[in-house]
Amino acid sequence: MVDPRNSQFNRARAVSRLLLALVVFLLARVIAERSAHGFANEAWEPMLEQAMLAFMLLLGFAFLGLTQDKQSDPVAEQGFVRREGWRSEAGMGIALGWAMALACLIPVIVAGGLVVRFHVSAASLGWFAADAVFFALSALVVTVVFQGYPFQKAIRAFGEPSAALLMAILYGLMQIGYPGANRASTAFCFAFGLLLGIAYLRTRALWLPWGLHFGWIAAQALLFGLPINSATAYSPVVQSDAYAPPFFSGGAYGFNASWFAGLMALAALPVLFRMTRELSFRYNAPVLIPGGIPVDLDAAARRQHEAATREATPEVKPLVQILPAAPHHPSYPAANAEQTASQAQTGAPETHVN
Repeated sequence: MVDPRNSQFNRARAVSRLLLALVVFLLARVIAERSAHGFANEAWEPMLEQAMLAFMLLLGFAFLGLTQDKQSDPVAEQGFVRREGWRSEAGMGIALGWAMALACLIPVIVAGGLVVRFHVSAASLGWFAADAVFFALSALVVTVVFQGYPFQKAIRAFGEPSAALLMAILYGLMQIGYPGANRASTAFCFAFGLLLGIAYLRTRALWLPWGLHFGWIAAQALLFGLPINSATAYSPVVQSDAYAPPFFSGGAYGFNASWFAGLMALAALPVLFRMTRELSFRYNAPVLIPGGIPVDLDAAARRQHEAATREATPEVKPLVQILPAAPHHPSYPAANAEQTASQAQTGAPETHVN
């Protein structure tokens, strides 16, 4: 029986580590922003900032896991475990994110229209690759913060459903500071953050939520040329202007401020459950601990089989011989003795009478 005082102590300790992780995130964000501003020019500053922030977050959370939780491999414990099929998990996430962006693009084309412009050159293709790296790093930062070590501490403190809701709310509130954010963007970020949290819970790793986030933002900006959080300079190859109601397009803010995109994030939940059915069974199934007395079932079955197929041999009973009882003559020995003595005196032959 678990002592409730120990349970309350463990919960309080998890809450303290969650707050400590948030402090690490804020410090790392300030340091990365100031360092990138001093070491890179304006073109490369965003990528350098995201790279430094991702590195410091991984290092800071690993330090917390090593010192506070006594983890032997703190990076793997955060969710970046190099297990079989981790590339496939990331690919599944990218495919789901791309499918969500495409599903949001179709009603924009039907309800209004989409004007697309292409600029293909060696320089634009180079910046296209650089922007892809930037989006991968940006998605990595969000994944480490909202589905990594802090999310795991929230699970210890409040349980899985409450922790998923808490991190989704925090992710939605963090988007309020962007220019052009509104209630629709907050609602979408909440739904999308909930989707990312469930992706971690289904796989117990960060590969799928990382790929899902990267596929969602990269498909919009790089493939479709649409704005991301009001920014339109991310795709040097494709530039698009959407002419559709804000309910579908999100206006100048992009799909992240679209009510339809929020509905698509919720509609993607059953798809996510179906895609991760095998992964959830593999990494969420309870471990069965054997108990009782060990029994060799193979040997027992073999003995039972041999007993059932062995030829029956007739039982041989021992023979019992009954002999006739000899008559008892009490005077017989004495008579024989007298007869033997008389024959010895007379020399007559001895006669036996039976």
